[in-house]
Amino acid sequence: MPAPIRLRELIRTIRTARTQAEEREMIQKECAAIRSSFREEDNTYRCRNVAKLLYMHMLGYPAHFGQLECLKLIASQKFTDKRIGYLGAMLLLDERQDVHLLMTNCIKNDLNHSTQYVQGLALCTLGCMGSSEMCRDLAGEVEKLLKTSNSYLRKKAALCAVHVIRKVPELMEMFLPATKNLLNEKNHGVLHTSVVLLTEMCERSPDMLAHFRKLVPQLVRILKNLIMSGYSPEHDVSGISDPFLQVRILRLLRILGRNDDDSSEAMNDILAQVATNTETSKNVGNAILYETVLTIMDIKSESGLRVLAINILGRFLLNNDKNIRYVALTSLLKTVQTDHNAVQRHRSTIVDCLKDLDVSIKRRAMELSFALVNGNNVRGMMKELLYFLDSCEPEFKADCASGIFLAAEKYAPSKRWHIDTIMRVLTTAGSYVRDDAVPNLIQLITNSVEMHAYTVQRLYKAILGDYSQQPLVQVASWCIGEYGDLLVSGQCEEEEPIQVTEDEVLDILESVLISNMSASVTRGYALTAIMKLSTRFTCTVNRIKKVVSIYGSSIDVELQQRAVEYNALFKKYDHMRPALLERMPVMEKVTTNGPTEVVQTNGETEPAVLETKPPPTGLQPTSQANDLLDLLGGNDITPVIPTAPTSKPASAGGELLDLLGDLNLTGSPVSAPAPAPQISQPQFLLDGLSSQPLFNDIATGIPSITAYSKNGLKIDFTFERSNTNPSVTVITIQASNSTELDMTDFVFQAAVPKTFQLQLLSPSSSVIPAFNSGTITQVIKVLNPQKQQLRMRIKLTYNHKGSAMQDLAEVNNFPPQSWQ
Repeated sequence: MPAPIRLRELIRTIRTARTQAEEREMIQKECAAIRSSFREEDNTYRCRNVAKLLYMHMLGYPAHFGQLECLKLIASQKFTDKRIGYLGAMLLLDERQDVHLLMTNCIKNDLNHSTQYVQGLALCTLGCMGSSEMCRDLAGEVEKLLKTSNSYLRKKAALCAVHVIRKVPELMEMFLPATKNLLNEKNHGVLHTSVVLLTEMCERSPDMLAHFRKLVPQLVRILKNLIMSGYSPEHDVSGISDPFLQVRILRLLRILGRNDDDSSEAMNDILAQVATNTETSKNVGNAILYETVLTIMDIKSESGLRVLAINILGRFLLNNDKNIRYVALTSLLKTVQTDHNAVQRHRSTIVDCLKDLDVSIKRRAMELSFALVNGNNVRGMMKELLYFLDSCEPEFKADCASGIFLAAEKYAPSKRWHIDTIMRVLTTAGSYVRDDAVPNLIQLITNSVEMHAYTVQRLYKAILGDYSQQPLVQVASWCIGEYGDLLVSGQCEEEEPIQVTEDEVLDILESVLISNMSASVTRGYALTAIMKLSTRFTCTVNRIKKVVSIYGSSIDVELQQRAVEYNALFKKYDHMRPALLERMPVMEKVTTNGPTEVVQTNGETEPAVLETKPPPTGLQPTSQANDLLDLLGGNDITPVIPTAPTSKPASAGGELLDLLGDLNLTGSPVSAPAPAPQISQPQFLLDGLSSQPLFNDIATGIPSITAYSKNGLKIDFTFERSNTNPSVTVITIQASNSTELDMTDFVFQAAVPKTFQLQLLSPSSSVIPAFNSGTITQVIKVLNPQKQQLRMRIKLTYNHKGSAMQDLAEVNNFPPQSWQ
């Protein structure tokens, strides 16, 4: 049989292939020849054939049939055979295949071989693909080589020990005696691998971390020698002595100095030296400086040193390399909360990064810019961010608009500035804003009584001839409906008033109704605004009646329902129209720290949450929140039921609940005209219970269930049944936290099908203590008149470890006793 071609010839032949098919044909032909040679047990050319097979494997072709041939080469006495055999084993074998266990004895023999290069091959192979079984069997040999005087073997043994520790952490103590002398080695290769080994041991064991903290002065000396040493051609990279070892030592110092005052104090001076003496003209120096900055920010360093680190990151922002600018922005974003003032000094440079062409840098700069906004710089920062919003790519607009809304709400210097800013956002990127932007702006405008005339005039001019920004049109429609009389009267004092007639206002709203760009929700806003103007305008009531009657036959069911109910107002309840369509009262300001008021939904939609401050005296009527929900377009919201009956009459606007939305409220019929009619409390599951203690006359004995258990958060349901009203089930939720940190701002929400009625009472707290040291309790009351099987969808939101968490779950495992 002729001798097989050499590897070099095979490579040359494959490179001549013009197509993929031609290359496959060459590979298949050569693989067939190699298989034939393997079957004939050809020892002469086995090494050459395996080498060619490895090349084919690198090209992506199957080479598994050469696994056993690799083992045969490993068992050979020739170094050239062993070299190819071990290389093949590292490429073709892994610990998932039992074949690799056959190598254990060969590796053990080679670890004790008289030639260092054979020992090195065995160490490389064990450190690359050794399984936990192999590591247990051969850890003793690795530990012996770690103590040898041969630096070539010590560096390989140290890296192999790292792999052994990763596979079998309990063997870590075996290597502890050998590691003590590694840092005394002068060879940089041994030093580098020993630092890697120490880092791995410290990361995996707190005991090892405490043990090795005494090595900090020695590590500081090594790092100082590297900085102060002269030119060494063996280790020099762009004028810096062994930057790879410097980076490794800085990482180890970061681990050793974290949360330890003494270790941090010992390394403060050397970190300052590295930060000031490292050359920044080359990328190598920047890499060392970046590791230095990370170490300074992670340990308990001095304040001056932290400022120095942030200034280094500020210099990185001026670098031409995009990667360096990106890591600088990312690092500043992590440190802005702890060193806010130091980062503020680089605000102008950060804002300039918003104009960068790279989208990754642009996004990081945007996030950091929002983190830098405060009460002192809000006007200047918002000006820059609004300019960025105007010119940025579409994928940035949603996040940028949300950030501007939050910053403006938190730091607005005046209400006029706040309104102008949000209107600018809606004008620029209205289609990208969050869903809650419209109701939030409406609430802001409502509460700014002195700005009503100015706002309605600005909004009227903003939507003239342009209906493309739907959220802007919705807010404008709502404001024109509420304050149309101020627009027509020209009472604006903040800017020059415009002369607008009633017909011109109605022309705009009718244009919104018939525009192809108007969404169904927007048309609902416009129709409701037109209806409101019937009580604010005097000369155009007949025109309004015509418009409303036309939409009584609209193909849009929501629009049709509104029009029919508005027609009913004109025909049957005209005496109530002024009271029902009066101006909205000032709304309660939203707060994130107060108790939450949960508006439940019946059905499959997610519940909405209204967070309100507790009333100073007594209980407030619920009609205000429900009126707002209905006027903003909600038609599937059940009213908020107070936990105790109110003696205060509801506002006249409460009648709008039945007229404008499918809310299924039961109330006493209106028998006679009245200027401000009252609405009775809706009948609900609290009837007969609300004036009594919560668990008075309750039947127990229903088994509890675990409704949710994920990420350390566990929620249990316990059940009671009322003896006075068998259709009422009282569910008490208990939320516990098994993680090591508290869960804050916890909000529990629930929704049930329309055949049930649900009430969620206030929770006992908004913080779930860590380590199961406490629980939050909250009561749910469910009315199940049809005795159907109970199903519930729950939504959980909370903050944990600095991140906002949210999850949805369905609870279908209610015990039969809870609903039968």
